[in-house]
Amino acid sequence: MNIQTLTQYFLQYGAFFIYLIVLLEYMNLPGFPAGLIMPLAGIWAAKGEISFPVVMILTLAAGLTGSWVLYFLGRLGGPKVMGFYFKKFPKQQAVIENKMEMIREKGSTGVFVSKLLPMVRTIISIPAGMVKMDFMKYTISSAMGIFIWNLVFVGAGYFFGEAAIKVLG
Repeated sequence: MNIQTLTQYFLQYGAFFIYLIVLLEYMNLPGFPAGLIMPLAGIWAAKGEISFPVVMILTLAAGLTGSWVLYFLGRLGGPKVMGFYFKKFPKQQAVIENKMEMIREKGSTGVFVSKLLPMVRTIISIPAGMVKMDFMKYTISSAMGIFIWNLVFVGAGYFFGEAAIKVLG
């Protein structure tokens, strides 16, 4: 998707479009450019088409919703669902198994830090669910990491405008 297409969707569907793209990206579905839509949403906020706090609330809510889906996938599905998931995404098996061990050792801190790391930030939810991490601790540590991550991307668009798209896109 190019910037013109994304802008057209935003004009057509409004804030829901931002929520949907970020949600799908946090569910670890390939091909959804949240790293592009968040700076673009920041640009839209800077131009007054949507407020900056609304963008942050939408992206945080979408990030948490997507993370919860993967958390419960890991918690309720366990090894059976993971067997299917690993067949579909075999490269992620070693990463998820490694992160399960890290969560057992570091808990909430491990989730928070992982939410700040590319690639790991979306899949950390699955091992957190599989080790049955306390849901409230998981949610708080996830929300803090998601907020910081999203603030960087949305803020880049807001403060640096069109130049941010060239760097991040």
